[in-house]
Amino acid sequence: MATITLIDESRPVTVDAIIHGDWIRLSPAALERALGWQLKPEGLCRTDTCVPIRDRAALVTDEGVDLAAVARLLDRPLAMEPAPEVVVLGASATDRAGRLATMEAPDFTLPDLDGRLHSLRDQRGKKTLLIAWASW
Repeated sequence: MATITLIDESRPVTVDAIIHGDWIRLSPAALERALGWQLKPEGLCRTDTCVPIRDRAALVTDEGVDLAAVARLLDRPLAMEPAPEVVVLGASATDRAGRLATMEAPDFTLPDLDGRLHSLRDQRGKKTLLIAWASW
């Protein structure tokens, strides 16, 4: 049993997981707490939405729910660190396309050089220039 940080798009949640090589298993309770999805007889459900499960044995084993299989079922990308202490479940292609169509950037909060936090939502309705930089 290991503790991982699972980031659902931008919300981090710490959960216990079983890790073997490149797969991660979560208990059904951890899956629900981290992502809001519940295993039910009709499929994987969150609120009034249920996704049917064709091969339940491929999704759920005695060790738990396969996180990669959940990502495939929900059509969402999954990224892991090499020693998976951090796992990110991204937005589906459909969700990303919908967001791009609105031309509205998702909200985020970052500190300035003095440590003061600034959120993009505070700039709504104003012309704003965002500059992104990465060392790679």
